[in-house]
Amino acid sequence: MSAPGRPGRPEGGGATRRVILDALRVQAPIGMLEHERRAAQPLTIRAEFDTDAARPVDDADIGTVLDYRLLRAALVEEATRAHTDLLETLVDRTLDRVLRDFPAVLEVKIRICKPRAFDDCTVCIEQSRRR
Repeated sequence: MSAPGRPGRPEGGGATRRVILDALRVQAPIGMLEHERRAAQPLTIRAEFDTDAARPVDDADIGTVLDYRLLRAALVEEATRAHTDLLETLVDRTLDRVLRDFPAVLEVKIRICKPRAFDDCTVCIEQSRRR
């Protein structure tokens, strides 16, 4: 069992709390086709973050929970900071960032979608990773 606030398995019998950011919309420089390189395009992001639910929550202290404002900012920054050719690369880079910058996250699942990849469907890449 890991110590409180430390990465690893949850203490309280495996109880986890999941924070979900759903339908986050960003304009991102992504794609390997020539027209995709000329202009940012819309992406939608769904991210799920599991934390140890056995850790006590203090209603007056945001430091006792996973601050979803910071999670959102990290997702937006990763999607928009530089041109990326492949969705798979962006998903992988985002997983790395979350696990590096948010030690309270035990497991993360990221889904990033290009709603305009085709006229008749949305393309999504989803991947998860745990400590």
